[in-house]
Amino acid sequence: MKTVCVALLAFFLAACISHPLEAPLPPAVVKQVPDDWQQAKNKKLQEIANYLQSHQIAYDWFGNFAFSETDGIPYIALKLMPKLAPELWGGTENFLDSVGLFIDERQPSYPVARGVGFSGLSRAGANSSIDYASFTCGACHIGRVRLENGQIDYLDGGVNTTFNIVLFRVKMYQTLQKTYAGETGDNKYQRLTQKLLAALDETHQQNPVYFYNNYESPTRHFDTAYETAQIALFKKNAGQIVKQFAQRIEAEYDGFGALIEKNYSGFESQMLAGFPGMADATGLSAVNGYIDARKKPVLKWFAGLSLPPEPGITDFMSVWEQSKRRATWDESHRRLINGGGQWNGNVPIPVYRNLIAMLTLGLEQTDVRVAAFASELLDGLPAKPYPFAVDTALAKKGQALFAEHCADCHQPKNGKVYDNLGTSMKRAYVVGTLLNYAARTELYDTCSPETTIQLYGKDVKPCAEFDGISMAGKKDVLMSPNDEHHGYNARPLSGVWAQAPYLHNGTIPTVYHLLVPDERPASFVKSRLDYDTELLGFAWDTALSGKPNEGYLFQTDVIPALSNKGHDKDIVEGNKTYRLNWSADKEGALAIIEYLKTL
Repeated sequence: MKTVCVALLAFFLAACISHPLEAPLPPAVVKQVPDDWQQAKNKKLQEIANYLQSHQIAYDWFGNFAFSETDGIPYIALKLMPKLAPELWGGTENFLDSVGLFIDERQPSYPVARGVGFSGLSRAGANSSIDYASFTCGACHIGRVRLENGQIDYLDGGVNTTFNIVLFRVKMYQTLQKTYAGETGDNKYQRLTQKLLAALDETHQQNPVYFYNNYESPTRHFDTAYETAQIALFKKNAGQIVKQFAQRIEAEYDGFGALIEKNYSGFESQMLAGFPGMADATGLSAVNGYIDARKKPVLKWFAGLSLPPEPGITDFMSVWEQSKRRATWDESHRRLINGGGQWNGNVPIPVYRNLIAMLTLGLEQTDVRVAAFASELLDGLPAKPYPFAVDTALAKKGQALFAEHCADCHQPKNGKVYDNLGTSMKRAYVVGTLLNYAARTELYDTCSPETTIQLYGKDVKPCAEFDGISMAGKKDVLMSPNDEHHGYNARPLSGVWAQAPYLHNGTIPTVYHLLVPDERPASFVKSRLDYDTELLGFAWDTALSGKPNEGYLFQTDVIPALSNKGHDKDIVEGNKTYRLNWSADKEGALAIIEYLKTL
């Protein structure tokens, strides 16, 4: 994060913002259980299909478009990684399967796994520059579940529980180290360039459409002529391109090492292996500021301050139905209230929530269009309905229990941050005064009220206003005040079946274990695609065999940040007691579970 350097110098000028209390929420409206679940499910599926059809362009940007047109991993170099280190990446049909990115059967000719975009899709001039690749929004937020017939169902706006962003970075670093073969200094970059060019020539000779698969997007055909032109552009400046690429990979690896040393002492090997479906996104983003600070002698001793003070590893979130988490202005139009963003609601405005996720990659000239299109898509994208059978009679019993004990907190636009549930507070404290200031500055620099982009052929200022109120002079509201997000939001539960595992750190495998804390396992399997329809969560039991090489063993008792404690004791809010521990009433817990399937 390049502006962290500025933030370091201005650290003592940054101050918390005073604020009034949120306005009280109205009584929660509880969704009714349909009499015919299959009919209701089919209607919801048709609504999703219609919505995606009417938002096709925004969906394409969400799923396939790179975060920058001018920065990232050279696309040709990315596609050559399995040629340099097949033992790390596996086969070339989908080498990114080794880090949990999959081929989406709905776009079989796309030349790389879902979740990786390349700049040729968005760039105006066909071959005015080499293509750069980066992850897309879909890398984390297009998920999968295996149905009872063995087919895969895709969860647009859900969670990709298999994506391991840390392992991707580690494998990239390991590939470079193998290719260097002990060379140092500029010699290692020269060797890497030679190896890449040799692999490029051999690969292209064997398959003239290896890099782009003759893919045809709605706006461009990536045919053999396009591929040949891209290869020529890459070769023309290969030495410089490869050196810059390699130095970025090395810096990211070193920066992540510093983050681990600071916040994950004794847990280094596990963090370097990565956790599919989760990451320390704040830490990864702050690593970019750490890298920049290390480059400048006058700031070098400040570098450690740019990293979060606590471990912030969390599960990826589902991002559909953002309108239910939309904040509103207070009467003075000076601050935003009654809306929950991420796990702890520290970024209240949708376009900036999207941007801060993009800034995690540390790219120059972040493409604001991706964030704007994502905001358009996700505001009303319906949650994917539960794909299995529902006992509607039992669900109706659960509806009454949900209304009494759950609905007040888990209602739309509840921006309250709860710090009394006994969950690990590590993630809630990662954004201190310095990072808050740095994030606001970076977000404003990326998209100020005057920033102009083109959407649908028209000039648009996506950050000029929010809900009809001008954002001029309101940089401070881009991040909520520090003392407002030391805890976690109680999110609306639409599509909650697909958010498993549960709690912000993904430490509870099913809703049953959430409601019956006496039976929570200390370890379970994460990232399977099969589903536990009885307990409501992805298949988790270590005693049950699953698909070969699918899922990994996850332990919750190794560091405090991964504790599965919390949401396990009844709480009192005002004059009302809410039951959170259903261990003494498992029938009630199962009824609530059945109701949650219908949301």
